[in-house]
Amino acid sequence: MRLIHCDQGSDAWHNARAGVITASMFATARSRVGELTDQQRAYVDSVLAGMAPKAAAEAASYKAVPKSAVIERALAGEPIGEFSEASKNYAFRLAIERISGEPLDEGFETFAMRRGHELEPFARAEHEVQTGLLVKRAGFVLSDCGNYGCSADGFIGEAGGSEYKAFINPEKLRTFHLDNDASEVFEQAQGCMWITGRQWWHIGLYCPALEPAGKQLWWRRFERDEAFIAAMRDDLERFRLMVDGYETKLREPMQEAA
Repeated sequence: MRLIHCDQGSDAWHNARAGVITASMFATARSRVGELTDQQRAYVDSVLAGMAPKAAAEAASYKAVPKSAVIERALAGEPIGEFSEASKNYAFRLAIERISGEPLDEGFETFAMRRGHELEPFARAEHEVQTGLLVKRAGFVLSDCGNYGCSADGFIGEAGGSEYKAFINPEKLRTFHLDNDASEVFEQAQGCMWITGRQWWHIGLYCPALEPAGKQLWWRRFERDEAFIAAMRDDLERFRLMVDGYETKLREPMQEAA
């Protein structure tokens, strides 16, 4: 990895991210449409594991062996579905940034981004108090190839790292605090571990409004999941090829109108 020391939200940070597939956008980059349903996936997984088609159909709650083109492609090991419109738009944006060398939004910072950057030092300090760990400020981390990156809010020792969120949406707060559901940030955590080579990552949700209840920081530790990372890398490489294709197309000379 390559560590770029810069403050998040600074010009240097925005420029470092231009044209780079970032961990916070991995879910968007990987999003697809026309994929297998849960039932189809259960059937395909069973067949690929060696189960007879009829038995696999019964295990997946089918009344008969399912027949569909998408299932046949999955059994043949072919890619299923296609990238979503959000994924394609993100890829096109990255292609433009590669050409210009600058962020397409010219470093525009939303209220949510500004809030997150302003509260990050307080979140880090509270994290240290609650855990007794020393969190070292990091910056923007690039993969060796330069195609992927993540904003690491902190490094912990030689094996860990941290990321802090400052959500104010009550729905998000309830999901974390009451449902203890951190699935929304799982992919970003795994992406950060992949790029930095670290083994575990703390994700913290900081909300100063909950300080009177002593719950201003909700946090969870994520362990490195090699199987998930391998699947994620495969998807991201396919996404990167789409970015490459858009860039190549944009660099082609314009054809004169007939």
